[in-house]
Amino acid sequence: MKNTATLILMLFVSASMWASISFSEKDALVKLYIATNGNQWKKQWDFNKPVSSWYGVKLQNDKVVGLDLSNNNLTGQLPSEIVNLVYLKELKLFKNTISGTIPSKIGNMKQLVVFNLSFNKLTGNIPSSIGNISSLEEIELFMNQLSGNLPLELGKLSNLRTLSLYNNELTGQIPTSVYELKSLKTLLLNSNKLKGKLEKEIANLTQLETLSLFDNNMDGQVPFDLEKLNNLKEMNISYNMFSGLVSKNLAQLDTLNMTMINNEGFAVALQVKVDKNSA
Repeated sequence: MKNTATLILMLFVSASMWASISFSEKDALVKLYIATNGNQWKKQWDFNKPVSSWYGVKLQNDKVVGLDLSNNNLTGQLPSEIVNLVYLKELKLFKNTISGTIPSKIGNMKQLVVFNLSFNKLTGNIPSSIGNISSLEEIELFMNQLSGNLPLELGKLSNLRTLSLYNNELTGQIPTSVYELKSLKTLLLNSNKLKGKLEKEIANLTQLETLSLFDNNMDGQVPFDLEKLNNLKEMNISYNMFSGLVSKNLAQLDTLNMTMINNEGFAVALQVKVDKNSA
């Protein structure tokens, strides 16, 4: 049915409206419109008008470089053809009700800088191919139902500044490769099901300004090396199962005073060394 609908739309659209956009990009846009029930969007596309006039579509040199359909009542699932928008630099589909999985070949979009599918109903894993998009600076997938482990390949994204994955169902440990993201400024992994230790290699994230691991199942000693992060302005690692002493400096950074869940399931505060700032 969807193939038939696509054919009808393609026949309906006049050749002039496409300008010189490649066929694969044309097809990707049409498939996206159909797959996410475009006739119910708040701001719909008029197929009688040029692509340059379509809401949320940004063109440059007859290539689709931007797509922002945030808060536009997109429902349904992302079509696999969306990865054919290979010149796309910004993909923003924030605050819709998109379900299904992130296309496994998302790594084909090698020029992507901003990737925001947050506040939807996405399920499944974060594809490992995302590590192929070396240009990525922002990944925002928070407020979904994503599961599975964080892909090791995230560590290949040397330009990444924001990794925001909070309020999902992610499991496993934080991959050590994540501690190699030297450009990272914001790391938000709170309200998942992460476990394991916060490694001392966290000190490698020298540009980090915001760290949130709130409401997970992490344990072990809070690494003293956190104090080496001179740019850190806000930290929330509360409601985990960390143990040991912490310094006043770190306690002051933690917005909930390092409240932890102990073995009996009760919320307790980590002891703070009161006589000096060192841990």
